[in-house]
Amino acid sequence: MSTLLRQKREERKKYLIDQLMKYGYFKTNKGKQLYELNLSDLERIHIRVKCEIGRELTREEYK
Repeated sequence: MSTLLRQKREERKKYLIDQLMKYGYFKTNKGKQLYELNLSDLERIHIRVKCEIGRELTREEYK
């Protein structure tokens, strides 16, 4: 893997970890820390968390 690609993957992982921590997500259900996860796992969790936030906002909007 090229150095540039490796660097971009690490930047994306850092971004996802920072975003998840902003939303109060620090560990997986199995107790793994975010920094222990690979990029694809972080992407899936990030999508799930953002969807949950969107659902909550929608529920509040229609109350």
